[in-house]
Amino acid sequence: MRLLFLPGVSGQGSFWEPVAARLPAGWECTLLDWPGMGPVPPAPDMRSFDDLVTAIIGRLDTPAVLVAQSMGGVVAMRAALQRPDRVPALVLTATSGGIDLTPFGVADWRPGYRATYPQAPAWIYAPGPDLSPALATLDIPTLLVWATRDAISPLAVGRHLARLLPRASLLEIDSDDHWVARAHAETVAAAIMQHMADSVL
Repeated sequence: MRLLFLPGVSGQGSFWEPVAARLPAGWECTLLDWPGMGPVPPAPDMRSFDDLVTAIIGRLDTPAVLVAQSMGGVVAMRAALQRPDRVPALVLTATSGGIDLTPFGVADWRPGYRATYPQAPAWIYAPGPDLSPALATLDIPTLLVWATRDAISPLAVGRHLARLLPRASLLEIDSDDHWVARAHAETVAAAIMQHMADSVL
């Protein structure tokens, strides 16, 4: 089993360490950083959101399950739409998934992030295209993990994605933590293992 773990705008793949540590030892887990985000040093080949997607597709020389947090979920979704033959399953936590969040009344994370990481590239704040029509065609088993009271990615977003994606299941965790996957690593790891057993293994 090969899994690629994608962080959110924190940029740090270490976000996923508590979950990856609880998965079977024989699984190949790669925790990726986002250059230029959070405390991660920039890289000259990362100049746009498209570059992030291209980098992930470049790692799909062999099939891999994409496990993604928040902004990373948009990267994962775009990669899966371009190479569905290389993504046997998805795990997405607290993400927009590339849909328009305007109707959901989400809290704006950008001012606080700008204050903490003023060196972050401007393109991470730019709105992307609405992927909703394409998501309805994505026939990939998808586990969605959401906190019940997350202001940045409200539960209504997760429920909407669960309706939109043809093969999605939604795990709701009683929490207000946007980093719910890390805070509830044991629960999330168990859900990932069950998701793999049901859809891939």
